[in-house]
Amino acid sequence: ISILLSHITNQEIGLYLLLLNTPFFLIAYSFLGRRFLMLSLFAILVLSYGTHLLENFPVITHNPFLVIIFGGISLGLGVGITIRYGGCLDGTEVLAILFSKRSTFSIGQFILFFNLFIFVFSITILGLTEAIYSLATYLIAFKTIDITIQAH
Repeated sequence: ISILLSHITNQEIGLYLLLLNTPFFLIAYSFLGRRFLMLSLFAILVLSYGTHLLENFPVITHNPFLVIIFGGISLGLGVGITIRYGGCLDGTEVLAILFSKRSTFSIGQFILFFNLFIFVFSITILGLTEAIYSLATYLIAFKTIDITIQAH
C-alpha cells in the first residue's frame, strides 16, 4: 500500500511505511508485548531509512525474472529473519503472526493472502503486468519467509 500511495502522490515510501503501520504496531504491543514492539519499530525504522537511501540508486537490472527471483528471496529473507527473531516490518505481518497462532496456516501464507487484495487493487494503478510481477515476487517471498522462520 505504501508503494501504491508513493506512486500516486510522489511522496517517499518511508513516510507511508511509518504512517500506515502505526496502528498495527499498537495492536502488536497489546497482543505481542513490548519486546515485539521495540524490535518491530527498530526494523521499520531501518527499512524506512534503507528505502530512502536506495530510492535514487540506479537500477541494477531490467530483467523482470531476475527481479522476481532475487527480489522475492531478498524480501522473504528480510521478513523471515525479522519475524524469526521477534519483530516484524509491517501491519500485514502483525496480522499474519496473530492469525497464524490460531490457525493451521503459516505466517507466509497469511502474508500472501493479505497481499492478494493489494495486488488486485494495484492492477488499477500500476497495470496488470506490474501487478503480476509483484504477485510472482510474493509467491517466492512467502515460501522463503516460511523456510527462514522454520530454519534451525
